Amino acid sequence: MANLRAGLIGLGMMGRHHARVLGSLDGVDLVAVADPGGDVHGVAGGRPVLENVEQLIETGIDYCMVAVPTIYHEQVGLTLAEAGVHALVEKPLAQDTPAARKVADAFAAKGLVGAVGHIERYNPALQQARSRLEAGELGDVYQVTTRRQGPFPARIADVGVVKDLGTHDIDLTAWVTQQEFTSVAARTAYKSGREHEDLVAVVGQLSGGTVTNHLVNWLSPLKERVTIITGERGAFVADTLTADLTFYANGEVEHTWSDLAQFRGVSEGDVVRYAIAKPEPLRVEHENFRDAVLGKEADIVTMEQGLTTVRVAEACIESATSGRTVVLDG
Repeated sequence: MANLRAGLIGLGMMGRHHARVLGSLDGVDLVAVADPGGDVHGVAGGRPVLENVEQLIETGIDYCMVAVPTIYHEQVGLTLAEAGVHALVEKPLAQDTPAARKVADAFAAKGLVGAVGHIERYNPALQQARSRLEAGELGDVYQVTTRRQGPFPARIADVGVVKDLGTHDIDLTAWVTQQEFTSVAARTAYKSGREHEDLVAVVGQLSGGTVTNHLVNWLSPLKERVTIITGERGAFVADTLTADLTFYANGEVEHTWSDLAQFRGVSEGDVVRYAIAKPEPLRVEHENFRDAVLGKEADIVTMEQGLTTVRVAEACIESATSGRTVVLDG
């Protein structure tokens, strides 16, 4: 079977990483790249550097990686769908819910494979956590807490921290628990002089009763990417910077010191840091999308799921603006 012909549009900070992976992906030929600003990072590797998505389509690509700024996702996505080209679109799917709905509907109407690049799903620590939750190792899940903070990335100009970084946590929380957000209450702050928010704190409720907390900002010199999943048997701590998953078990040691026992809830038990394989998440993401295009079994973030994430992100912004809890329709 001939290799799939892939194209890439958007050669910025993320685009250069997509070019590296696509250029070495088994069963795929990266035939051309496109960016109206040219190949500023020198990632084309001798391939044609085109100006727009229309020129990419003319090369006869089977699918396209879309890594342009969020504001252009709708335009580029609809053009690819109309041309019958499968697409993997960087997160978020589009700049707002109506645009995301249009893109998702366009790919569905054409029977095309459309996916969203929520890369955290492919992090080994979260993959392990999801598998262990499915196996019942934690029992009932009570709470998911995420912390995602660090310095402002100069690459972002068209959305705030909720849609850029917060969508990671919205998607991974729904995916790892297999529950949907039913309500959110959020507060935001504007501290860097930009028109978009650069800090958000969110409290959410999931369909299975799990409570969530998400702290996200672009204001900290400390870079942190942590997910804590607490359940009836203990807690998983996933550090997605190092791809480590640690299990903190509830203790079963009886406290004979009665004064201490009455002030303690769950006691501390064994701590286990799992030894897990750590493939590159971006490569795993591309491998799954390639397999989906080929009609094989694959784990992709569908555009419908990407649409839901955008809806939840906008509910967070609405809550912060109104000062009220926003209930999400099922």
